Amino acid sequence: MARAQGARAQMALAFETTYGTPPESGYTNMPFASTTLGAEQPLQTSELLGYGRDPLDPILDAVPADGSVTVPIDARAFGTWLKATFGAPTTTGTDLYTHVFQSGSWSLPSFSVETGLPEVPSYAMYSGCMVDSLSWQMARCGLLTAPLELRP
Repeated sequence: MARAQGARAQMALAFETTYGTPPESGYTNMPFASTTLGAEQPLQTSELLGYGRDPLDPILDAVPADGSVTVPIDARAFGTWLKATFGAPTTTGTDLYTHVFQSGSWSLPSFSVETGLPEVPSYAMYSGCMVDSLSWQMARCGLLTAPLELRP
């Protein structure tokens, strides 16, 4: 049986045309440093009265898929995360392109993320994701990465 290794981990991202519906194609492989994306379905204790002394069985709650992704700030893939955070940029130029991202949009794009460990094999799809926050710190030395918090 194969063992999962972080060096072989994969992440693919595609923007959705309908919120919460994973696209069938158009996924882009994305570099990432770490991720805590996950989903769990918690149980809700029933509050209903009138069924005797024994409590009712708990009911299944909604399945939130959230977590964080730490990505490198690079020239190729970081624009995808900026689009997910601010929406599509205004692009000008013919040979030398200039992309301007602006905050304050009322509607932001949702996307699907698939993470995978091919040796296991184990793949997880998270749809309806949106960026909740994006930050980074700059220093004179070290790797330049940005943690993103994702929410459904």
